Amino acid sequence: MHPEYDDQVSGLNRIEGQIKGIKRMIENRRYCVDILTQLKAAKAALHKVEQEVLKKHMQHCLKHAVETQNETEIQEKIDELMLLLSKRI
Repeated sequence: MHPEYDDQVSGLNRIEGQIKGIKRMIENRRYCVDILTQLKAAKAALHKVEQEVLKKHMQHCLKHAVETQNETEIQEKIDELMLLLSKRI
């Protein structure tokens, strides 16, 4: 069973609004620095959601694997996180 992420929906809705606002700024040929400022704000908000999902994953999924004492499942969870954290996107 996967954890619920309902508490992240409001953050994602806010980010969606930011992205739409940035698109309008670009369409209206707004000043570059203003656009970049909004892009950085959206990126920071997305990072915050990412951190909360990661935290919940560790508190729920990784913790569950450790509690089962199944070495294979524990190693799978560790490998998943290491792969994810090593990706440069």
